[in-house]
Amino acid sequence: MVKALVLEKKGELSLRDFTLEQTLGSADVRIDIRTVGVCGSDVHYYTHGKIGPFVVNEPMILGHEAAGVVVEVGADVRHLSVGDRVCMEPGIPDQTSRASKLGIYNVDPSVQFWATPPVHGCLTPQVVHPAAFTYKLPDNVSFAEGAMVEPFAIGMQSALRARIQPGDIAVVAGAGPIGMMTALAALAGGCAKVYVADLAQPKLDIIGAYDGIETINIRNKPVAEAIAEATDGWGADVVFECSGAAPAILGVPALARPGGTVVLVGMPVDPVPMDVVGLQAKELRIETVFRYANIYDRAIALIGAGKVDLTPLISATLPFEESIAAFDRAVEARETDVKIQIELPAS
Repeated sequence: MVKALVLEKKGELSLRDFTLEQTLGSADVRIDIRTVGVCGSDVHYYTHGKIGPFVVNEPMILGHEAAGVVVEVGADVRHLSVGDRVCMEPGIPDQTSRASKLGIYNVDPSVQFWATPPVHGCLTPQVVHPAAFTYKLPDNVSFAEGAMVEPFAIGMQSALRARIQPGDIAVVAGAGPIGMMTALAALAGGCAKVYVADLAQPKLDIIGAYDGIETINIRNKPVAEAIAEATDGWGADVVFECSGAAPAILGVPALARPGGTVVLVGMPVDPVPMDVVGLQAKELRIETVFRYANIYDRAIALIGAGKVDLTPLISATLPFEESIAAFDRAVEARETDVKIQIELPAS
């Protein structure tokens, strides 16, 4: 039995003892969890009980953004040792699948992803995880930063899908955690400037404090008008749609330059309309993003090199005993909150 934060059913959380299989395989590592981030998908399962076809039909441990310490290694593990500080990629694909062989294991239909029904997450003091998806953290990267690698990896995936060229101008629609991560990844990927648009001024103030980022409050000015003014009517080289909001998706063609790129990052709850002719008239290239693949080591390298500082995005850290309170705060969706984390004690 382990202590865990359990989603019993829609709207009901408990911090209780839970039976969890934790047998160590020869290619696995055992990890003491130290920090776990509260993700929007975790919150959505809490408030809605499902995301698309993934339905919470029985109690499930939450959490998938994590960092910790290796306490045991399998017999075949060579690149990790007891005592290593690590973060973990939460999606485990079938490494023999066609998707994995193509290098796109993130879209492997059989992927087992933490805290996606029926797979348990990592909000528990200890987990067993494949060593192949466990990454050593540099000495100068904290557990808190290590737990931010997972959402930053989505931003990195988005930037790579955009095929950014040095000096590009980008616009990010949506200043939620993923929008902010995408903006920072776009800068790291070579963009000269990134405009971030949202209606929550406190969030814009947070991301706007970074060099190279300018903000647009859409309560004061339509984003299309602001981008037209900023680019002399030409439009942005890359548009990252990170809000998942139907009006924002419909307005994407107006933000991009002719021949530009649109990256769909945000995930609408329901199907939404798109201005297909608007996209065609500019011959815009459309890319889509679903999680990430082959990104974690790059994300860690950027953070470790000091090229990306994610610590200003950590809004609050609560102890494991207050995990339910952490989730209830996340449900509030305060405009001043970006990422809430939960800290577990050292064993």
